[in-house]
Amino acid sequence: MSEKPACQRPELADFWDHRFRSGVTPWETGTAPLELRRFVGAGTPAIDPAAATAGRQTPRVLVPGCGSGLDAAYLDQQGWQVTALDFSTAAIELARETVGKSWRGVLLAADFFSFVPAEPFDLIYERAFLCALPRHLWPQYGRRVAELLPAGGLLAGYFFLAAELRGPPFGILPEQLAALLSPAFARREDRAVSDSLPVFAGRERWQVWQRL
Repeated sequence: MSEKPACQRPELADFWDHRFRSGVTPWETGTAPLELRRFVGAGTPAIDPAAATAGRQTPRVLVPGCGSGLDAAYLDQQGWQVTALDFSTAAIELARETVGKSWRGVLLAADFFSFVPAEPFDLIYERAFLCALPRHLWPQYGRRVAELLPAGGLLAGYFFLAAELRGPPFGILPEQLAALLSPAFARREDRAVSDSLPVFAGRERWQVWQRL
């Protein structure tokens, strides 16, 4: 068992509560990032935000480690069916303020690894969640995203690709990410990010992985 206090252990909610309440959140963008806006604007054959206008089901998206809820609020505004969760009470309190009264989604104070969704998701949106997890939780992350997505579902978002041993953010090497996801996913998109925050600059890529 670690001798560190809970507020110094990123696998515990106290660590993140302390940072949100003290305003130490360098991973918060202040606006929906460019690649996310491009992804939503372009749509995909399987998950298309315009489906609602054609009488079809709108995309169901999970935002784990939602933090301030900014990106979740953006997806909700685009008509997506959003479930956003965080195990930090302080983060959820902030997210409630961010999403406001027009929010139509679900906002949960819950642990990504143990919560039980009401229905399957079409998409899991990744932003600063995997890199917040200590390395010993990575295999559990890989299994969990595979469990939550049906065949054809997408894991899409930002991945911090770096040999960064100390964290958070904890860097993952490209070959490590491939090993983590490739048993259940195939990578469909991979490109550089032009509007990264300083903490991620030059080491962040937008990727889309499809569940096999």
